[in-house]
Amino acid sequence: MSTPRKSPKRPAVRTASAPAGRAVDRPADDEIWPRVTRELADDLAVDALTRDRAGKAPFDEVARLQEAGLPALLTAPGPSRRGADWRAACAVVREISAADSSVGELLAHHYALSWSSRFFGPAHEAPAPRDPSAPEAPGAARRRPLALDVCTAEERWLLAGGVEPPRPATGPGLVLTPAEGSGGGWILDGRRAFASGVTVADRLVVGARPGGTGDLLVVLVDPAHPGVFTDAGTDRVGQRLAGAGTVTFDHVPVPPEHVLGVLPHDEHAVAPFTTLAPLALRLLLTQVGLGIAEGALAEARDISRADQAGPAPAGGADGPATADGAAPAGAGAGDDPYLLLVYGELATAAHAAAAVVERATDALARGLHAEWSLTPEERADISVLVAAAETVTGRAAVHITTRILELVDGTAGADSRAGGPGFDRFWRNARALTAPTRADHRLRDIGDHYLNGTHARLTLLA
Repeated sequence: MSTPRKSPKRPAVRTASAPAGRAVDRPADDEIWPRVTRELADDLAVDALTRDRAGKAPFDEVARLQEAGLPALLTAPGPSRRGADWRAACAVVREISAADSSVGELLAHHYALSWSSRFFGPAHEAPAPRDPSAPEAPGAARRRPLALDVCTAEERWLLAGGVEPPRPATGPGLVLTPAEGSGGGWILDGRRAFASGVTVADRLVVGARPGGTGDLLVVLVDPAHPGVFTDAGTDRVGQRLAGAGTVTFDHVPVPPEHVLGVLPHDEHAVAPFTTLAPLALRLLLTQVGLGIAEGALAEARDISRADQAGPAPAGGADGPATADGAAPAGAGAGDDPYLLLVYGELATAAHAAAAVVERATDALARGLHAEWSLTPEERADISVLVAAAETVTGRAAVHITTRILELVDGTAGADSRAGGPGFDRFWRNARALTAPTRADHRLRDIGDHYLNGTHARLTLLA
């Protein structure tokens, strides 16, 4: 039976920040994050297989993320110039995913959700800084919009959940009813499954409809509330440490200040900037898939190089090949022309996917920078590039991880039982990540845009 989950205490967080009282400029921050990310990725890679086999809730992984300060990376610049931009966030997700894609998926969902108040809140300028010495009027906190990304960084939260409308086959979704009393607010009820993070999150960001119909309200919920029940469910084939699960909300109060924004029921009333929310999540998950492909390829290369470093063949490095062009028996792995051909094919597939992903990343970053001035035409172009990146990378990740399983089969050092990397986890993770995506739908939208100039629907489904 599910029980309310309490978040465990976590160690003090060491963040990559400047000394107190000194502003940090953006270039300095952007130089720090790659080093911090690389160090964490190396740490995660050491025991990635052991943790995958154990399949426990990722509390330890979240503690490592918090210790590195990565959940606070995607914070809008302010007086202290904190955080980094979306390109940096995508690079972080990609590198972490090469080491452990479950942790990469946790971070991807967190980054996308941290901008919920920006995507779904009112189109207004940021409020002027308040003088901390001045008294605050009663009720001002409720009137002041919550900047979720800033609040997340200050409170060191990890976010999970989902704001997209539920598909008809999954039921009515979450329902809000007006709270009684003078304080206002809502009462949240319902049950919903989420793909990542709900077993370890500090806060949940969810979409719910008042009375089950009409516009969708995006709300912030504390999972430690007694009315929130989290069920981790059964073991997954892949992405075992992503923290997926089903959450039941039983009469959970939502104060007015925790309503982050509104998603109109009529898609024609949705601003183009708001519809970047699912595209941002899709692109971040594409970065996870690219990281899986690159991580598997790098691990396989290390195994092949170790095999190549074995005893040299009796005929020397220039010994004759067999009649079919294969290397002679006993030759090192690097002398096998078939092996070189396969690595060339797989590396090319990874390079091609990376090029498409980077183009989509640049386009999305420009769209996010444009904010509410983004036009429907610009949004349509971004949608096509994200769909192309998603399709190319999904196919490449499955192809590369499948071929690598065949490539290292029987190779010394590759067997997980002997302490090897366990290449099946890359394949399982790639399959689990790409299974919910229908490539034919994406390709149809791309073809319609290319041939007819048609804009893809302003759908909020990720």
